Amino acid sequence: MSNFLSAAQFLPLSVGDALQVLVACAAAVGFLVLFKPLLRGLALAAVLLVKPKLTKEQRLQRRQMRDAAMLKRMMNSHKASPSEAAELQALASRA
Repeated sequence: MSNFLSAAQFLPLSVGDALQVLVACAAAVGFLVLFKPLLRGLALAAVLLVKPKLTKEQRLQRRQMRDAAMLKRMMNSHKASPSEAAELQALASRA
């Protein structure tokens, strides 16, 4: 019991202060839970301001460039047999 009393002497919070902190934390958590969809939408809007989405054409162009680069890497790999290389060249010519 003396350990508890000596520890309580060093704590600057009383029971009332601790209760106030607990109520404030509960109110903050309740606020976040209640307005979670609104806060999520605001965060998404902020992200879109910084980094806007690409247009459909830009996404298509990036995909085609990525596919062409992948085909080129596959063609240049040393493991490809001649028949696979010819097939990859045909695919690359269509891309």
